[in-house]
Amino acid sequence: MWGRGRAAEPAGPAMATFRARDGDTVPGPILPHDLLRRSHDILPGNWDVEDGSYDPPPRSWDIPPGFDDAPPGYPRRLRRRLGRMVRRMVTMFFVFGVAAAAGFGMLLIATPSAGQAWALARAQAGAHGVAFPGPPVPSRFSEALIATEDHRFYSDPGIDPIAAGRVIVGYLTGTGPEQGGATITQQLAKMLYTPGQSSFSAEAEQVALAVKLSFTYSKTQILQMYAGIAYFGQNYYGLGAASCGYFGVPPAQLTWPQAALLAGAVQAPSVYDPLTNPAQAHAREAHVFSRLVATGTLTQAQADAALAQSLHLVPTSQSRMPPPAGSAGCGGLKG
Repeated sequence: MWGRGRAAEPAGPAMATFRARDGDTVPGPILPHDLLRRSHDILPGNWDVEDGSYDPPPRSWDIPPGFDDAPPGYPRRLRRRLGRMVRRMVTMFFVFGVAAAAGFGMLLIATPSAGQAWALARAQAGAHGVAFPGPPVPSRFSEALIATEDHRFYSDPGIDPIAAGRVIVGYLTGTGPEQGGATITQQLAKMLYTPGQSSFSAEAEQVALAVKLSFTYSKTQILQMYAGIAYFGQNYYGLGAASCGYFGVPPAQLTWPQAALLAGAVQAPSVYDPLTNPAQAHAREAHVFSRLVATGTLTQAQADAALAQSLHLVPTSQSRMPPPAGSAGCGGLKG
């Protein structure tokens, strides 16, 4: 009688003997070649059929947000993807930089010479009955102007790269002319070469001309030209005309409140006119003093005391003519 029991199963293929690879401290799972193909469908991760290596799937804390269902081999693929992205960005910035440099070089060639600036300033001042160059620009006015309009005036190359980039972005988004950020030298370039223009091409020209002016003239000369032709309201062109007209004193005798008022008025002379809009003019004066405090020129106590002082505006009937050529004092009554 035959014994009860299961028939013997046929012997399977012999398991091959594997040894740890050189350099392994903790051997990873190594399977025979004939089982490797079947195992890679069972265990998650990446299998390399050729050498039997196994790359486990990323752990939950290794996966950034948004990649909870990342496919096998995610870390390796992400590194390749990031590498391609970085290379593309570097290439894009390189091309943009070369194009920008080439465009700026063409602007430098196409724009007028900065050597004409002094003659242009003299012609503009003469057209308004003002002698040029006028008296030296007093330190109170220059410090108030620089603190308000361009606090990096003495270190910038005529332009502020950050502000210029902001204007370019503004134009791309449709708000370019409202971005501000023009340096004192750019404002001078606009007054001399492109008065009344605010298009993108005009502002690009002003940037190139500002760089030329910065490399052609000293900072003192740039301030002299700026103060000699800037408009301060009430038909006063030039600092000398404004100082003698509003206060009856030459620029060298301006008090801090008077200097702050005039420095703030150049941005919008009609809006900050102390005779027709005293409230707006006083608010602008306060802003200038806040900038003087921010730049360390004045302490808060000094600024508060100066802001409380009277401007000593003179009646129109007592306003005086601007300083004549070669003189530091005001002319006669405008009468």
